[in-house]
Amino acid sequence: MADSQSPVLTPRNRLLAALPAEDLARLWPQLESVETEQRRILLAPDQPITAVYFPETGWSSMLAVLADGRSAEVGLIGSEGMVGLPLLLGSDSSAVEAMIQAPGTMLRLGAGAFRQALEQSSTLRTLLLRYALAFQQQVTQTAACNGHHALDQRLARWLLMAHDRAGDDEFPMTQEFLAMMLCVHRPGVTVAARLFQQAGLIRYGQGHITVTDRAGLEAAACECYGAVRRQFEQLLGSARG
Repeated sequence: MADSQSPVLTPRNRLLAALPAEDLARLWPQLESVETEQRRILLAPDQPITAVYFPETGWSSMLAVLADGRSAEVGLIGSEGMVGLPLLLGSDSSAVEAMIQAPGTMLRLGAGAFRQALEQSSTLRTLLLRYALAFQQQVTQTAACNGHHALDQRLARWLLMAHDRAGDDEFPMTQEFLAMMLCVHRPGVTVAARLFQQAGLIRYGQGHITVTDRAGLEAAACECYGAVRRQFEQLLGSARG
């Protein structure tokens, strides 16, 4: 256990920050800080998972990749979560791809060290299992949203989720990426984004989006954004996303 002379550890990842000081102090020396660049693949489908990642800034898109090469986003993971949940659940590989969409800093933990940490800390294991349940709710709600809600509502929901994880009003994003994330053709995203810009909700250009009216986006979004937020709150409290 860290003594009174040990420095106070203040990780920006909210799962790590929710750990008791003793558990965090034991885990901290094994965490490696890595800078991630856009489009970097953290997990590839059906490939061995060699490490898990705790984002501190930026975020990763979880993508279901189809046989023809097309992909659809099924979830976002930022500082509220962890990339590599299959290891927690007993699998050595992932069925989906984890791709960096917004560059940032992540804390990397090797697969062996992660398994050992789960054995040593029931608190860590319970916290991550609760996060896994919250993330499952995000994936489930995303499927329902993409199947039943209008494009402008889905775009507002996605922009709010990205804004939550960006730590700033401005973040990198292209219309090409947005079309892939929302499973639509690019012209549809162009029209919806232009309407949001004309309404003063966002500004976009040169590969970046700036949220200028958060309340307006919340009003434009469907129920799905709030449903996922409430689930995170119920399961994780201050570690919500």
